[in-house]
Amino acid sequence: MAKVVIVEDDLTIRTTAIRALTERGHAVASAATAMDGLRTIVAERPDVVLLDLGLPDLDGREMLRMLRAIDTVPIIVITARSDEAEIVRALDAGADDYVIKPFGAAQLDARIRAVLRRTELRAAADSAVVVGELRVDASARQAFLAGAVLDLTPREFDLLHYLAVRAGTVVSKRDLLTDVWRLPYAGGDKTVDVHLSWLRRKLGETAQEPRYLHSVRRVGVRLSAPESLG
Repeated sequence: MAKVVIVEDDLTIRTTAIRALTERGHAVASAATAMDGLRTIVAERPDVVLLDLGLPDLDGREMLRMLRAIDTVPIIVITARSDEAEIVRALDAGADDYVIKPFGAAQLDARIRAVLRRTELRAAADSAVVVGELRVDASARQAFLAGAVLDLTPREFDLLHYLAVRAGTVVSKRDLLTDVWRLPYAGGDKTVDVHLSWLRRKLGETAQEPRYLHSVRRVGVRLSAPESLG
């Protein structure tokens, strides 16, 4: 369940959205103007904001900029303005997603869940990840093993961080090549294998005697804490 604030001046749309989201388990508050919307958002501290652009007292994009100056809450723009330039302006102003009216309740609920998933992933990616005696700090772009700084190249750090965020999960080489190297998968196992070998060496282990990096035959690799560390 998410706490949602809807800022929409059309009573019919606002009422319909409130009913639909409430039926899906969300807690919903609403406002019909930009100023009331800002006050409601500050008071309610929602998980996500649904913002109409055509508000009576202030253009929605201006409210978007004002809100972005004080809060990082995910914002989904809901509007009848469907031209691409308008969509780009809203996204550039700080919107996380854009839904064009008329929209179905199921689509709106799915958009909310997708935005919240992305927000959770960003929060995890921006914070320090700790796995056993390994600590990977994304904001400082540094990794530590038992308190000692690991001397990693930028690519090695990206690889280690990607695996650490997904600790305990087997990650395929296809995913590593796509998400870490930003390349299409085309038999790039060798590239991944070489970097994993370098990373193992710096973690003080080998493929034959792994501690943190565990190869899963024909599947990929899993990062997890050594059993002796729990």
